[in-house]
Order: sequence, then structure tokens, then C-alpha cells
Amino acid sequence: MAQVRTASARGGGHDCDVLVVGGGIVGLSTAYAITRAAPGTRVTVLEKEPGPARHQTGRNSGVIHSGVYYRPGSLKARYAVRGAAEMVKFCAEYGIPHAVTGKLIVATERTELPRLHALVQRARENGIPVRELGAAQIPEHEPEVRGLAAIHVGTTGVCDYVAVARQLAHASGAEIRYGAEVRHVDRRPGLGVAVRTRSGDVIRARVMVNCAGLHCDEIARLTGDDPGMRIVPFRGEYYELARPELVRGLVYPVPDPAFPFLGVHLTRGIDGGVHIGPNAVPALAREGYGWGVVRPRELGGTLAWPGSWRIARRHWRYGAGELRRSLSKAAFTTAVRRLLPAVTEDDLVAAPAGVRAQAVLADGTLVDDFLIREAAHTVHVLNAPSPAATASLPIGREVGRRALAMLDEAVRP
Repeated sequence: MAQVRTASARGGGHDCDVLVVGGGIVGLSTAYAITRAAPGTRVTVLEKEPGPARHQTGRNSGVIHSGVYYRPGSLKARYAVRGAAEMVKFCAEYGIPHAVTGKLIVATERTELPRLHALVQRARENGIPVRELGAAQIPEHEPEVRGLAAIHVGTTGVCDYVAVARQLAHASGAEIRYGAEVRHVDRRPGLGVAVRTRSGDVIRARVMVNCAGLHCDEIARLTGDDPGMRIVPFRGEYYELARPELVRGLVYPVPDPAFPFLGVHLTRGIDGGVHIGPNAVPALAREGYGWGVVRPRELGGTLAWPGSWRIARRHWRYGAGELRRSLSKAAFTTAVRRLLPAVTEDDLVAAPAGVRAQAVLADGTLVDDFLIREAAHTVHVLNAPSPAATASLPIGREVGRRALAMLDEAVRP
């Protein structure tokens, strides 16, 4: 456990010990981890929205991922496997709605069968039990789903991540300031960090943690750090199934390993409704939840980043298919019918979209793992899209560990 000195030993001049920027599930998990590991540590969380979990945390499909997709040894693999079990336990402890439903990953074309088999091998390497199914066995789990083969992943589930975020905020004991958008950061070696919000409030801290999600690279630059990446926002578009009885649990296609997106899938949530999606298209703003939301400065920043153009050149065929499904409900329905032949266009009801904060390097590489970097008095979380909600408890502990190590160094005589 980290040793943190008392307030009198630390001296005056600081409003808190650790200042967390971002009130999504990763930021709140970090605050929770810090106060659990080092009771008495003064933590303040700044969130620009009027409440927690308003962006990635509250706009995803609510899946507790098993970790089956991720490269063995990666942070995503380790933290998702560990985090899934911890998330189920956390929800049970605090009475948060959740269910461990299991899911099917279904191959609908022969070309997908080698990739499905590769997922079986990856699951075994990550310590995740899976069961291989033939075409005749798929209807035993999902009567309306068709495919050539599938794997059943029993540890996948669903939960209410907004409720999780609220509980983390409450249990952390941190001071949470909503409506507090960071506008300026002044970092001074040996002293710490001073942050000014849009309202003019100034908060001084020994250590700052950047968990700003869609805006994390901007916050990094405000501190004077070059993050070496840019957030390129991708909108995930969803529909709700008007006939939820067609789907019992969770059904996924075999993903394309060249992309971080898992494809259009079917998710029965804790409320009994079934979400279908997401379709992934470039967003025209960091919080661009529809084609009508355009912010020229943010769009200009995306277009000025060399990696954006390299992604476009490299993956234009994939992108064209996503764009077509975005603009055509009929095309989206056709994609869904590969898994669920009984679905019709009338069964799909538009649902709220989400935006994925995807870190992209200058060479066009999509960062495929969680990315955490340190600088003076600062820890930056620079890539934490899905499965970050699943993995939020272990991510929070890791980020908190780094912040407390910095804090201990800062108060050492």
C-alpha cells in the first residue's frame, strides 16, 4: 500500500493531492483505486458534463467482455480477463443490475472459419474457456441465428456501466466537480499542477491524472506534453430490435483482425431490449453523435493529422462499407441478416449513437492496446476504448499506482 503523508506534513498550497480530469468510468475507477490504496489521499475529479459517464461509458452496449479477442500478454487481454470477473463481483456487491449471459461468435462464411479457429486458440492462450459449436448446435443457444460454426464464450455478460460509474464516484470519497471543463494547465516541476476551469476556478494538485477520453490528447497538450498520437473519433451507430424475442443473449460476427471494431452484433441488455450495432463511421466532432454535429476546429484537427489520411488510404474499402450501412438502413439490415435471417428493416428502430475515442499514430497505426504514459507530475491515459469499461477496475489500479508513486516522490523530503 502506498504511504501518503498527512495533510500537515504535505504542507499547504495544494487543494488536493491527485486531480483526475474526466468523470467517465476510467477516471472514477482511478479515484476509487487511489483512495482504497492510500486512505486519506485527497482526490478531486473534474468532469465537464453535469453528471458522470455521459460519453463512452454511458453510450456503449453494456457488455462485460471476456477478453477473447485481445493479443495474449497485452494490457487489454490481461485487464479484460481480470476485469470481467471483478466487474461481476463489484456489481453483485453493490446490487448493480448485471447478468453473465455468455455469447456466441458466429462464422457465416467459409472464409471466416480460419479466423474463428484462431479465436479459439487465442481464448485458450488468455485462459478463457470456450466451446466450439457446429451449425446444428447454434440454434440450441440462439434459435433464430444461423451460421456455419460458432464458439460459445461463457464468461461474457452485461451490466449497467452508468450505475457502476456512479457507485465508484460515491465509494471513492473523492470530491467530484461536475460542469468543470479544463481550459488551462500550468505545470511547474517540483511544485505540481494548477488547472483552471471554464468558470475560472483554479485547482492546485501535486499530481494530475488525465482520463479525458475523447479529449485526452488535447489535455496532454495543455500540460505541454506531446502525446505522439491523436484521438480520431469514430461514431458507433445502433438500432434497437423491435422484436427482442428473436435474440436470447449476445451474438457477434467473426471480427476482422485488421480493425479494432468487432462488427455489427446483437446484444440483449439488462433491460431486456436488444441493441444491434455498432456501425463505425468517422465522426465530424469529438462528440459527433450524428452527421449533423460538425465542429470545424475539431474536424480540422483530425484532417490535419497525417495518420487520418493514412488510415483512409489503407482501409477505404472497409470504410466505404461502414459508410454505406450508415446512410442506408436497407444495407444495415442486410448485414444483420447474415446472423439473424428473420430480421426485417421494420424491426430496426434507431437508437442513440456512441463515439469511440480511438488513438491513431502519425503513420496511420490504430493503437490496439491501452496506452498509459507518464510525464512530470502527470499520468496520461491516451487510449482506453472498448474493453475499457470491462477492464476499468484493473486500469484504475494501475493508473492509481503510478499516480501514488509520483505523489510519494513529490512529498519525500
